[in-house]
Amino acid sequence: MPNIKSSTELRNNYNEISKFCHDHEEPIFITKNGQGDLAVMSIEAYEMLTGKLELYRALDEGRAAVKAGKTRPLSDVMQDLRQEITDGNL
Repeated sequence: MPNIKSSTELRNNYNEISKFCHDHEEPIFITKNGQGDLAVMSIEAYEMLTGKLELYRALDEGRAAVKAGKTRPLSDVMQDLRQEITDGNL
């Protein structure tokens, strides 16, 4: 169930809201004049969320490449990765 607070509560209880966001790694939804206005979350939760979005984007690119027939043998890919690691490029 979403945690909803007013903008007044955010202003008056910032430390409590900050602690909740860090302890639970989930957003608090802030309302203004009774309407949804903001979602507040810890930096850690935000970075995790954006990391997931980047991963989903990369997976979609991979699926599109497979559908377009742009594939390579796994052994070639692994050899290239090992070489990049050896060269210090990864």
